[in-house]
Amino acid sequence: MYYYLRGELALAEAHTAVVDCGGVGYKLTVSANTLANISPKLGKEVKLYTYLAVREDAMELFGFASESEHSAFKQLISVSGVGPKVAVSILSTLTPEQFAAAVCSGDAKTLAKSKGLGAKGAERIILELKEKLTKEYGASALTAAPVGIQTSGRISDAVNALLVLGYTKQEATEALKGIDSNSMTLEAMITAALRRLMK
Repeated sequence: MYYYLRGELALAEAHTAVVDCGGVGYKLTVSANTLANISPKLGKEVKLYTYLAVREDAMELFGFASESEHSAFKQLISVSGVGPKVAVSILSTLTPEQFAAAVCSGDAKTLAKSKGLGAKGAERIILELKEKLTKEYGASALTAAPVGIQTSGRISDAVNALLVLGYTKQEATEALKGIDSNSMTLEAMITAALRRLMK
């Protein structure tokens, strides 16, 4: 129904964001990763990709800072027994790249660390998604940063931005190698990576 919302970020708190679109405040449930990405933009314009979950007793709108997270969420809820809340919990613990790496390498232990997901649920996710994600990400998923090592949030955001621009995960990662994420803004990182990619 809604693909994305663009508007002013009116509220950002644990698991929740409110985006004001033309005077209407849309309340969205968000992952910790998305919240970390958008929180600095409070009072400014943000764009969140959305998924509307309809149950018998309620409707809930979920928001994602990147298309890759939006895609990972939809893949997760396609797994039997995995609902939207558990999917958001997984994407709060892992970035989309780390999630893909865990599934492709059969790392159920890492997946099971997410709140609300046990060992059996993690095994089911791997069983149902491993073939699909391996085809989609190929070898790049297996060379993603190890889940135990938290890569810079800005590097992850920059990779996602380049994915949206049509570059592959491998191209984006290569272009960002050696870029100092501590001293550069996200925009500067993306610009530097694009210069390398256009050579």
